[in-house]
Amino acid sequence: MAALCLPSLHLFFYPSSNFRSSFYSPYKTPISLPKLCASLIAREEVPEAEEPPLPSSFRGVDRKPSSIPEGAVTPLSVDFNAWYLDVIAKAELADYGPVRGTMVIRPYGYAIWEAIQEYLNAKFKETGHSNMYFPQFIPYSFIEKEASHVEGFSPELAVVTIGGGKELEEKLVVRPTSETIVNHMFTQWIQSYRDLPLMINQWANVTRWEMRTKPFIRTLEFLWQEGHTAHATAEEAEKEALQMIDVYKKFAYEQAAIPVIAGRKSKAETFAGASCTYTIEAMMGDRKALQAGTSHNLGQNFSRAFETQWIYLRDLSIFGCYGMVTEDENGERQHVWQTSWAISTRFVGGIIMTHGDDTGLMLPPRLAPIQVVIVPIWKKGNERIGVLSTAASVEQILKSAEIKVKIDNSEQRTPGWKFNFWEMKGVPVRIEIGPRDVANGSVVVSRRDVPGKLGKDLGISMEPSVLISHVKNTLEDVHASLLQRATLFRDRNIVDVSSYEELKEAISQGKWARGPWSASDVEEQKVKEETGATIRCFPFDQPEGSKVCFMTGNPAEEVAIFARSY
Repeated sequence: MAALCLPSLHLFFYPSSNFRSSFYSPYKTPISLPKLCASLIAREEVPEAEEPPLPSSFRGVDRKPSSIPEGAVTPLSVDFNAWYLDVIAKAELADYGPVRGTMVIRPYGYAIWEAIQEYLNAKFKETGHSNMYFPQFIPYSFIEKEASHVEGFSPELAVVTIGGGKELEEKLVVRPTSETIVNHMFTQWIQSYRDLPLMINQWANVTRWEMRTKPFIRTLEFLWQEGHTAHATAEEAEKEALQMIDVYKKFAYEQAAIPVIAGRKSKAETFAGASCTYTIEAMMGDRKALQAGTSHNLGQNFSRAFETQWIYLRDLSIFGCYGMVTEDENGERQHVWQTSWAISTRFVGGIIMTHGDDTGLMLPPRLAPIQVVIVPIWKKGNERIGVLSTAASVEQILKSAEIKVKIDNSEQRTPGWKFNFWEMKGVPVRIEIGPRDVANGSVVVSRRDVPGKLGKDLGISMEPSVLISHVKNTLEDVHASLLQRATLFRDRNIVDVSSYEELKEAISQGKWARGPWSASDVEEQKVKEETGATIRCFPFDQPEGSKVCFMTGNPAEEVAIFARSY
């Protein structure tokens, strides 16, 4: 059995397509003003504090006695970290693995990841990428070939030294990312311009030996997709890197209802081994930033380290036998230009922290494993068969429209308990059917994002065309309200600053600071040390007009966004 050379463990943990296509563009769709206002429940301002130790189990075995009622979650305003853990536990998203720093993703949590995979996988193929898989074990010598890469990842590496009971001749690294092994293979596959561009993606697990972990957000092992491409020119690589960050941005807005800010990372925050990193940054419910996806222009850094080259012909009419390029006086070898890009299960944590409330999880409809839950209601025994039969008919009507629906026909719990349970799990829409509804041929439709009577639509006809249209429109409205609420929350917590003192004040209040920046890496580090904030990005959308750096007083070409982050 393999042995790992790893840091001491005591440092860990603080103790369907048709339906989609029918959706509107979230940027333009109007939404009912009363229901939008009801959904824009103001978040309590969460005080900035050190995150308390995580319990040894999501079930809270080691947690101190609490006054929170059984089945409820800690309010966000009381303890955001405890709220987050409560939601993960009670919505049955994940649990701790036996190795500290790892987690077990439960079926409901994994179904959210599958929805993310389904959408992105289709987009990757639409943009010309093919899926494949690379080995999890990477020779240590590969990591050492690119100097900045090994320096950046060395503290996080899990290293295998023993295999089959014997010490290995060369240490192996458990995949932290795949740029090195990808280049090793690209070197064998790329010989001429005919082999370019080479564009692949893999869905895989990654191991990074994190010191401070948080379920979904930062764990020892996580799931992700990583794309890798090789191109003949720098321009092609840059176009690819920008194209993929745009794919991520559209996914965040149109599927997850998260209003991310896309932009370029500072030099200090650039991926180890990349020439430039693009990012989408999301504001969580505690106003910390989450790096939700990245796309890296690797330049020729890895191709030079691994000698990944292709033959450039000055005269493209010169070919060898069978159409193969021959290397002669008319050709020269050139290094390829590369990109890599990734989104991980961290995005699931982002969904929880962007949309959740004191009731629990709140899922955007397009990523929800269950979009509609049907709760049959009866009191008398002779009402049971009629209500359940009608509920089954409604289920089939919605399934015929490719809406993900579930009937909760269990008889061990009351309807009120079921309402609370499915609200905790974030199901966007609930349909209630009782004896009176059966007699009237109608149902009650309730929205997860609008509490109380305002979120209920009474007397919705069971006639298939009417019911399907109403449910689809309601799902669209839920998506729109989640996006608009998150956008309003983000915008009112970004402060424009014109001095370092203003930045410090904004950060001390837990907000994001946005201001002109042209200062040095040293001054960027000073901001980090004194405030805990980093440059999240230089947004693509920049204000017009002249700018003056708030740190140095020198002219600045761009504004930067600073924030504390996960």
